[in-house]
Amino acid sequence: MRHVIARYPFDLTRTGVPALMKDVRPELVTGASVTIGRRHPVKQMDQVITRQDPRDFTAGDATRAMTRLGFTCHDRPGAAPGGVGGPAPFRTASALLGGTGPVAV
Repeated sequence: MRHVIARYPFDLTRTGVPALMKDVRPELVTGASVTIGRRHPVKQMDQVITRQDPRDFTAGDATRAMTRLGFTCHDRPGAAPGGVGGPAPFRTASALLGGTGPVAV
């Protein structure tokens, strides 16, 4: 299927994209991402597939192309199931100092 990313046409297929991404280690997901076996930032995925500089295209360009191919895209990073790898729990200043009440400054 033909996709236009950063004004350049690319012929991408549902089977060709995972083949290109199979040996690529996912970078840290901080924004839009796509699940291709593992969850990759869309900009990383598009850079590998198109060999374009990531400054030349938007995450929206890559997300549209992957959605049209039928891959699952995510708007923002989410915590892993069971809380593993998610953000650290919120801690109050008093908990960090070992107290149970408010901290006087």
